[in-house]
Amino acid sequence: MLMSERSIDDLYRDPEQLPAEDFVFDRQVARVFPDMIRRSVPGYATVVNMTGVLAGVWVQNGSNCYDLGCSLGASALSMAAAIDVPSVRILAIDNSAEMIERARRIPRDDDRIAIEWCCADIMEVGIVNASMVVLNYTLQFIPLHLRLELLRRIRAGMRPGAILVLSEKVRFPDATEERLQNEMHHAFKRANGYNELEISRKRSALERVLLPESIAQHRERLASAGFSRCDLWFRCFNFVSMVARV
Repeated sequence: MLMSERSIDDLYRDPEQLPAEDFVFDRQVARVFPDMIRRSVPGYATVVNMTGVLAGVWVQNGSNCYDLGCSLGASALSMAAAIDVPSVRILAIDNSAEMIERARRIPRDDDRIAIEWCCADIMEVGIVNASMVVLNYTLQFIPLHLRLELLRRIRAGMRPGAILVLSEKVRFPDATEERLQNEMHHAFKRANGYNELEISRKRSALERVLLPESIAQHRERLASAGFSRCDLWFRCFNFVSMVARV
C-alpha cells in the first residue's frame, strides 16, 4: 500500500456516497483492500500464512503454482517466501487490472522465486504441471454453474501428489447455526471498527455476487472434479479453508 494513497476502508461509511450497486474489485477497492479484508474476513492472515507453510511442504521441484483470483497477491507472496525447491514458477492471476497493477508494485524482501502477474479471467487460464493451486476466497465469486468446470480444469492440470487450497465463506443448512454464524461475523466486523451502516451496505453490495455454499457442497463438487479427498483444516465463524488432494 503506497503511503500517499488512502488505505482505510471507508467506502461504505458516507451515506452521501454511493459505491457500485454490486461489489466490484475496482480501483477504489484495490486501494483499501488490505484493510478491508483484514477487518472483514476472520482468520485471513492465518490462512495466507499457512498457505506458505503448505507450499513449503507440498510444492514440487520443476512445477507450477497458481494463485487464482490473487487480488494483491498475498497468497502468491506467501508461497514464494516458503518454497525451497528449484525451478518453480508462481502464476498470480486476477481479472482486476487495478489489483494486478498494484500487486506488481508491492516491494518484496525475498525475490528468489519470480511471480508472474497476469490480468486474465481464471476461467480461460490453462493449468499445467501444477503441484499447488490456491483459490483463496475466489470460487465464491464464480457463477454456480461454472464452478465444477473450473475445478475439473484445475484437477486435469495437476501433478500426482499436488494439492488445492480452497478457502471460502460458507453457509450452513441449519437455519439457527446460519443465523448464529452471521451474527458472530457481524460482531467481528463491529469489533474491527465497522458501523451498522457499513455492514449493511457492504452486505447488500455483495449478496448478488458472492454466493456461498455449504461445506458438504464443496466436498461433493471436489470429489466430482476428481480430487481423491478433501480435508477441512481451518474454520472461523462462516469462513473455512480446505485442502483437496489429487
